[in-house]
Amino acid sequence: MNRIIIFANGDLPNPQKARTLLRPDDFILCADGGTRHALALGLIPNLVIGDLDSITEEERRKMDEAGVGFVCFPADKNETDLELAIQHALTLESDQILILAALGGRMDQTLANIALLSHSSLVTRNLRITDSVEELFFCRDQVQVEGRSGDIVSLIPWGREVHGVFTENLRWHLHHETLYPDKTRGISNEMTADVATVSIISGLLLIVHTLGD
Repeated sequence: MNRIIIFANGDLPNPQKARTLLRPDDFILCADGGTRHALALGLIPNLVIGDLDSITEEERRKMDEAGVGFVCFPADKNETDLELAIQHALTLESDQILILAALGGRMDQTLANIALLSHSSLVTRNLRITDSVEELFFCRDQVQVEGRSGDIVSLIPWGREVHGVFTENLRWHLHHETLYPDKTRGISNEMTADVATVSIISGLLLIVHTLGD
C-alpha cells in the first residue's frame, strides 16, 4: 500500500510547508478533529476515525458529499482518536506512516502522542510524527536523519539509559556512548551533511529533528 498520512488534532504551524511533505498517492487518514487540517489543505480524507466530537457540521457535510468513509467510536473509550487511527493504519500494512499535527496545544496530548510511537509493535515500522517544523521518531537499532547541513538534531533517551550510541555526520560525534534520561548530553547536536546516521546497542532513543527552512 502507498504511504499513509494521519492528520491528528494538534497544531500545524506552517500549513504551506506541510503541503510540501504530501504526495498525490498518499492515503489520507484523519483522527477526528485532524480532519480540519486535511480540508484546509484541500484534501479529501480516505477515512476518518474517532468519536467525531471535534468535527463541525459543515466539515461532516463536505465529507458526506465526497463519500468519505467513517469508523465511529463512542466518546467513552480507553484510547485517544490518534491511537485508534494508528491501530487502523497498522492493519493496512503500509511501508511508511507519517503523522501530521500531533504536536502542540495540550502538553498531555503531545506527550501521549509521542509515547504512542514507542510501542513494541512498531519495531519494524517506519512511523514518524511531524508538524513540518519538527520531526520525531524512535531509534531502536539504526536510523537515518534526512535533512540539511546545519539542522538541529536532539537525541533523547526514552525511559531509561541508551547504550552504545554512535553517530555519523553530527557535529558532536558520539562514539559508542551511553545517554541517560536525566542528563542533557544529546540535546541540540547539528547535522554536518544532508544525511546523518544514529545507531544504538540497547534502549530506546527519541530523535527530534528540527527541519530547516
